[in-house]
Amino acid sequence: MDTTLAPIEDPILVIHQQIMWDRLIAVVEEQAQTLIRIGFSTSTREAGDVSAGVFDTAGRMLAQAITGTPGHVNSMARAVVHFLAAFPTTTMRPGEIFITNDPWKGTGHLHDFTVVTPVFRGDRLVALFASTCHVIDIGGRGMGPDARQVFEEGLYVPIMRFASASGVNETLIEIVKANVREPVQVVGDIYSLAGCNDVGSRQLLAMMNEFGIDSLDRLGEHILERSRSATLEAIRKLPKGTFRNTMRVDGYDKPLDLVATMTIGDDGIDVDFSGTSPPSSFGINVPFCYTEAYASFGVKCIIAPKVPNNEGSLALLRMHAPENCILNALHPFPVATRHVVGQMLPDLVIGCLSQALDDQVPAEGTSCLWNLFAFGGSSQIDADSAEMMKARVFNVMSFHSGGTGARPGKDGLSATAFPSGVRNVPVEVTEAMSPLLIRRKEYRIDSGGAGRYRGGLGQVMEVVTLDDAAFAISANYDRVVYPPRGRNGGKDGKPGVLSLGSGAMLKSKGQQTIPKTEAVIIEMPGGGGLGDPFERDPMKVAEDVDFGLVSCQAAERDYGVVLRDDYTVDHDATASRRRGHN
Repeated sequence: MDTTLAPIEDPILVIHQQIMWDRLIAVVEEQAQTLIRIGFSTSTREAGDVSAGVFDTAGRMLAQAITGTPGHVNSMARAVVHFLAAFPTTTMRPGEIFITNDPWKGTGHLHDFTVVTPVFRGDRLVALFASTCHVIDIGGRGMGPDARQVFEEGLYVPIMRFASASGVNETLIEIVKANVREPVQVVGDIYSLAGCNDVGSRQLLAMMNEFGIDSLDRLGEHILERSRSATLEAIRKLPKGTFRNTMRVDGYDKPLDLVATMTIGDDGIDVDFSGTSPPSSFGINVPFCYTEAYASFGVKCIIAPKVPNNEGSLALLRMHAPENCILNALHPFPVATRHVVGQMLPDLVIGCLSQALDDQVPAEGTSCLWNLFAFGGSSQIDADSAEMMKARVFNVMSFHSGGTGARPGKDGLSATAFPSGVRNVPVEVTEAMSPLLIRRKEYRIDSGGAGRYRGGLGQVMEVVTLDDAAFAISANYDRVVYPPRGRNGGKDGKPGVLSLGSGAMLKSKGQQTIPKTEAVIIEMPGGGGLGDPFERDPMKVAEDVDFGLVSCQAAERDYGVVLRDDYTVDHDATASRRRGHN
């Protein structure tokens, strides 16, 4: 029986729709896991810097994989509409696959390819699968903020056919190969995107056969309406009003001010970024699609974290950014490292929500990633050419993170990527793919902001080359000048530091050469603390010291906890110290 025509009010059919909804989420999760299993680059197969989802024929996202990053998923949620504008559904044919890395119609920078595959049941289009991943290289200046226009940042592929029933667009493949430094990895990832969509398509058709449905129309309406209703219910529980928050971040050559004004009403939440700094001359600008993605994610994490992510839940979170600000940079502004600024937005909007929710939200965290992007040999642009002639050619992108902010009732997470959710890449993977040796990778003691609940710790990495040649890094770091802020009396996290082993300081952004005799030391920020540190349980402080997370000096200075030589609490001295603080 085709249940798509039956009345949705029937409770049995409501249960039936819920079962199919769960199954649809399982389908897109298998799509994402396939991409990770067959992906070529470390960002895909090790870090999980991907997204996968299924859309109805109007381009509305019905389900997203649990695996993936908000910047990819939420921006991809809007991207499919651009594909349909270029290739209307009435013109699509079986066997066609579409592709782009347009930063303004995809997911924010040229390093992300988005692939869309229409799904036909017989001769009828029933759905679209989309997936995104970050490729290791796209040519140009490489993965860094040094470019002054998007034209310098690499190969720009407008929305076009990747394949048709007659086969793959080999001309496109040859153009990609000719413009990137790692053609095997990049082309492999593109095929992986198409392959994971194919797996999703097959699983969807199998699901439709199993449940006896000819279209996703009724199921789609059920998903979107239920998600919309649940999100709206959560919004209506919030205090109504307008709340404003500002955040100063490092920027490239000068600090940036991020400003958000949030209005909570009965029909949704509006966030206006007017007052934010203008676009930068360097590649830290953020296309609006990426701004919308991470700002929406930050709001949703607090107000409706358990409601599935789809068009129904996202449509109630409305973002607005003037065109003269860094959060809505237009073509041809450079945008290669848009994540450095864009990933600050959850902290920014959560700061607005803290005013509405009596500060029952986390403190600020590192937020932006602290990835090791290193390269050598002929890949290196600014190094001495004679020395580079004898150097091994390599490109590695290894994902790493600082600490998250403390949470209500819990400490922050150490060395954990929030809001992106990507995984740290094992050092063995980096060492296997390059001449680099990671001498040290450990928690950064005392980096978490003190508080009743402690901020998560950053980490320290020390990197050298085994080759008799210099290598280069592209630094894309923030929270060096302006650290993650504590909340409710909690202390700020420790700011990040980028330096050489000899002690010389490096810039937090931009390409820099590391001499062959030097080590580069990456000290990642810690998250902010939450609540008065002198209200933290002394036994927890002693435990932190015993585990090497907090020093004895910081225990007494920041928490008023005096420890004996065996790291047990001297309760009398602690009580006296804390009374003196009060």
